[in-house]
Amino acid sequence: MRAVLGLLWVLHWLPLPVLAWLGRGLGAVLWPFAGARRRIALRNLALCFPEKTEAERRAIAFAHFQWLGRSFLERSVLWYASPARLKRLIHVEGEVGFADAHPGAVMWLAPHFLGLDVAGVAIQLHIARRGCSIYQSQSHPVVDAALKRARLRFGNASIFSRHETAKPLLRAIREGMGFFNLPDMDFGAKDAAFVPFFGVPTATLLAPSRMARLLDMKVQLVVAELLPGGRGYRVRFHPPWTDFPTADAQADTAEMNCRLQAEIIKMPAQYFWVHKRFKTRPPGEPSLY
Repeated sequence: MRAVLGLLWVLHWLPLPVLAWLGRGLGAVLWPFAGARRRIALRNLALCFPEKTEAERRAIAFAHFQWLGRSFLERSVLWYASPARLKRLIHVEGEVGFADAHPGAVMWLAPHFLGLDVAGVAIQLHIARRGCSIYQSQSHPVVDAALKRARLRFGNASIFSRHETAKPLLRAIREGMGFFNLPDMDFGAKDAAFVPFFGVPTATLLAPSRMARLLDMKVQLVVAELLPGGRGYRVRFHPPWTDFPTADAQADTAEMNCRLQAEIIKMPAQYFWVHKRFKTRPPGEPSLY
């Protein structure tokens, strides 16, 4: 793994269009060999886009692997490039200054697009308010240390392990940190509700609604996009939601999924389809995989 990290450090010196070309090639090479992940992506796309033909879904999945290859190689830039270079590459738009102007708590809601890490970097480079997030520990200690170092390298963020209690996170939010929240992974049925996601009942955490209500948080959707041809990245800071949360956490969660769907439809190949989003099923239902 040290050799891989060393290679990423070397790659970050390359121009982004060159890295993008290499990343697309890497994804195309992986496509025929990553059988399990390819099948998961195709199954997810069949569940979410039944109206499309098999050929159309296969084209989205192949493009997804090319974007996936890019996101891996371009992580070298996010991890090692200077702040000045990153500011040139990351184009921010929308209500970027909301979190700094708002006196109360803020939750940045960041769905799992392949540019997810770009959104995290954009927040650290363009927003003065310190941020925090929940961190999934990696099994390999070298990778774990590299990820932590990369995500904390600008000195204005904190991360909390998913295996810890929520108390340190809640304390940080109450003390003024913005919360970078990833709402769309399958963590099982605990503290989740089965609400529609592209029409499929999907185990979705109730935490965004519950936390926003508990801490009187304003929720702002942040979506990152990898631009074609290595032209950089676009991060859109949406207007804060004015009707979220409500007293009904399950209805809020269904509405959240609906709004995420609308963003996914705009760039379906860049959503993280290789994750088993529908792994957890309601009692009595068979596996979808």
